[in-house]
Amino acid sequence: MLILPLIDLLILSGTGMLVIGFILKAISITTVYEPHILGFSSIDFVLMTAVCWGFSLTLVARSWVKLNEPRIHAARRETMLARARKQAEQEDEYDAQLMGERREAG
Repeated sequence: MLILPLIDLLILSGTGMLVIGFILKAISITTVYEPHILGFSSIDFVLMTAVCWGFSLTLVARSWVKLNEPRIHAARRETMLARARKQAEQEDEYDAQLMGERREAG
């Protein structure tokens, strides 16, 4: 599947950003210097991590649903067919009862 490398890339980049965020926070705590990389602070990197992991989780969920979609549709179709058969049997029984009552009355 072509989506798996994209999911891996999002997870890897999210993990890398989390590590960078922790390193920046450690430098910030241990020294007086407030480090920024391209204007991003440690909390920005943690938020970017959450976004990357959220996107990867969404892609995984969509891939799982797409993979299992035929089986889900087949199960739903079987359930609907079973309900239709049961309803047809009930209607046939009802029709047979009506015909029996008409014969008795006629």
